[in-house]
Amino acid sequence: MTKQLKNWVKKVQKKADQHAANEIVSFYYREIYAYVYKQTMNKELSLDLTQEIFINMLTSIPHYDEKKASFRTWLYKIATYRIVDYYRSKSYRNDKITELVEEDLRDETEFTISIENKLEAERINEFVNQLDTSRQQIFRLKMYGEYSFAEIGKILKIPESSVKTKYYSLLKLIRKQFGKGGSLK
Repeated sequence: MTKQLKNWVKKVQKKADQHAANEIVSFYYREIYAYVYKQTMNKELSLDLTQEIFINMLTSIPHYDEKKASFRTWLYKIATYRIVDYYRSKSYRNDKITELVEEDLRDETEFTISIENKLEAERINEFVNQLDTSRQQIFRLKMYGEYSFAEIGKILKIPESSVKTKYYSLLKLIRKQFGKGGSLK
């Protein structure tokens, strides 16, 4: 954590400093938004979830302990939990139907490919959403957050070998469910 970021966190924790809070949000906003967007593929929803993540971060920041995790790791953990919660919600089921109907029909071929990709991603997400929280977190942090196995292990406080085992067994399940032609790596 940079010295400036560390300063901002301390100011928010001790004095509820609004300027420091804004700086933290500004510093991480694009990164967290991109993380959320990769999982939702919906601009408006990603904006809403990102806002909720930062609200949660600001209300939880008094409990943040730099000895337990880096600030970035802690923030991603908040983001991952929020995304898991969203995909478990009833509004997710309603939103995905509405999103497909409202899709812009620019070019029929591009639209068809876009819909196919979204449907494949949604089917995979629905499948992953049925799994235990630990495997969901590992999948999301690896696929969308692009974290290493070691980093995921630190975030979730489990051995790196367990992360690898769960991740690769999940990929095997996904490939079995959706075929080997999927785009997962």
